[in-house]
Amino acid sequence: MASRDLVIGVIFLTQTVVGILGNFSLLYHYLFLSFTGCRLRPTDLIVKHLVAANSLSLLCKGVPQMMAAFGWNNFPGDFGCKLLFYLHRIGRGVSIGSTCLLSAFQAITISPQNARGTKLKRKALKYIDFSIFLCWTIYMLVNIICPIHVTGKRNNVSISMRKDLQYCSGTTNNKITQLLHAALLSFPDVLCLGLMVWASGHMVFILHRHRQRVQHIHSTNVSPRSSPESRATQSILVLVSTFVCFYSLSSICQVFIAVFDNPSWLLVSVSAFISGCFPTACPFVLMNCNSCVYKICSLNLRETVIFKI
Repeated sequence: MASRDLVIGVIFLTQTVVGILGNFSLLYHYLFLSFTGCRLRPTDLIVKHLVAANSLSLLCKGVPQMMAAFGWNNFPGDFGCKLLFYLHRIGRGVSIGSTCLLSAFQAITISPQNARGTKLKRKALKYIDFSIFLCWTIYMLVNIICPIHVTGKRNNVSISMRKDLQYCSGTTNNKITQLLHAALLSFPDVLCLGLMVWASGHMVFILHRHRQRVQHIHSTNVSPRSSPESRATQSILVLVSTFVCFYSLSSICQVFIAVFDNPSWLLVSVSAFISGCFPTACPFVLMNCNSCVYKICSLNLRETVIFKI
């Protein structure tokens, strides 16, 4: 095994382990709060599905890349390659959709509490379950065409028509069809990205206006603590900014891989690593905000126990 492959394998192993542990820690955090009777926010259901999508994306991309770097080139077969690419695309898509839903619902939550805003908030909360179901359904249907362009290493396809993707191969024939499929696959992502940008701009505007009001009410010697909703909004803004950064870099790498018939191992590895950065960093950004919720619930639970004693 070359030292280059060993380094790449260790990098993907570290990224996958850290990402899986982070996502499962966040899931355990919510399960603990549920069992202790702490009331969760309605948007926490979206976070749970975001955790599931992140884990699916990491397992279906990071583990095969790691195995290929360590020399297991005959795994998986043709069906395994198609299945892994399909599941990774679903996980990646639902991760994008969940982040979009999270930012949109948070923007509605912190909107001014007038009659119109309250009515919109009630309607939005009713459609959280349906929105998550629709997100999974759309990406499962759209990505059905994804396995068409992927084959296993041992497939009887001409070498001149194969594109080396390390643990699998991509077909290079009929580029017009590939471009049309790529446009179809990216259409839901572009819609989610546009909605995220709008929701983020809306939240920034509301936070800026709220800060101006607080500064006007309080004296300059007092530094009031931000509300839980403000901290949650700031956390989601950081999450959206992280997503946009990594998504842009990943899209650039994907374009280069699609253009070149024989992309270099470095380009393929960097693209795979960047695609796993957001699922890895996402739980730690969310846990940074939810730690304050955990402390509040722990204090309430402790007071309840003392009162019963």
